[in-house]
Amino acid sequence: MQLFLDQLVNGLTLGGIYALIALGYTMVYGVLLMINFAHSEVFMLGAFLGLAVLAVFPGLPALITLPLAFLAGMAGCALLAAVIEKVAYKPLRRAPRLAPLISAIGMSIALQNGVFLWKDESLAFPSRLPELRMSLGPVSLNGLQFFILFVSVGLMVGLHLFVSKSRLGKAMRACSQDQDTSELMGIPVNRIISLTFFIGGALGGAAGALNGMYYGSVKYNMGFVPGVKAFTAAVLGGIGNIPGAMLGGFALGILEAFVAGFLPQPEWKDVFTFAILILVLIFRPSGILGERVAEKV
Repeated sequence: MQLFLDQLVNGLTLGGIYALIALGYTMVYGVLLMINFAHSEVFMLGAFLGLAVLAVFPGLPALITLPLAFLAGMAGCALLAAVIEKVAYKPLRRAPRLAPLISAIGMSIALQNGVFLWKDESLAFPSRLPELRMSLGPVSLNGLQFFILFVSVGLMVGLHLFVSKSRLGKAMRACSQDQDTSELMGIPVNRIISLTFFIGGALGGAAGALNGMYYGSVKYNMGFVPGVKAFTAAVLGGIGNIPGAMLGGFALGILEAFVAGFLPQPEWKDVFTFAILILVLIFRPSGILGERVAEKV
């Protein structure tokens, strides 16, 4: 029973990171109906930005440096995602759907190789949180797990409230329904699209900084596997559906933790992840919370 609870906490922690990345994918898809494959590199750069802050301020206490590292990853990646949208996607807004997809893959390769030319080896992400353990009944978690869960859930709740309650959130939902009609109603569609990339990039940068803290290292190609898994989580929950991305991220993280904890070969967790992607695409392509919508011709 204790092993089950420990793996559940590990799965929720990992799922929070996956969910933050998946939100970036699903928000862009919800508005533009395209997959931003450069998002995995935005996640990677969030980890590097967080590490840079810790390297610049090595002597400050953790209560100051960790929020700074976290905010630097969010702010830097938000700006980067907005720039990527302007450079790689906006000129192709009216192009066939394959064109922005190829542009996204090219941007992903360019960002990854840019970091590779600067540093092609793993860098240690120093741990600044004290070794604390918290007990909630039979459940026990350390300070880092609590921090990741608190931050990830807080960001998700904040995003949900922003999209559902604010005027800009309503404008985003309108643009996801019909951009032409939204523009006729006075909604600045281009600004809303940029805002969508900005928010998605911020969430990806936050996930990168949390991932660096959790695993203790960063590398130029660290974004590929989590990015594909987060895309799987978005598809599992329903691509384009914000609550679905959250649900898919946590479900995938819990599944991975249980596979790694209870099966004799922990490496099989990746096999299960991509098997789920295949099965969902075959039997429920709209995802758990997605709706089957007839395509207009």
